[in-house]
Amino acid sequence: MTNLVETIARSLVDKPEEVVVTETSDKYGSVIKLSVASEDMGKVIGKQGRIAKAIRTVVKAKAVKENKNVTVEIAKEDEEPVTEE
Repeated sequence: MTNLVETIARSLVDKPEEVVVTETSDKYGSVIKLSVASEDMGKVIGKQGRIAKAIRTVVKAKAVKENKNVTVEIAKEDEEPVTEE
């Protein structure tokens, strides 16, 4: 799952070398944290969050196929991740 998020994010940003994707687990399932350079946040989030929603939708579709529960969080470097409620 992290490879999918990393591939999508690297294709969107100007500084692909600063894309960091980590995966952790909580009591609800897996949490994928995407961190990009602060200049690239707008490209990953998109207007009104459309790109971020699309990334989450693609990951959720793959997670459903694999019968998993996955959440995607997006953050700038050295910042708390932004989650979708």
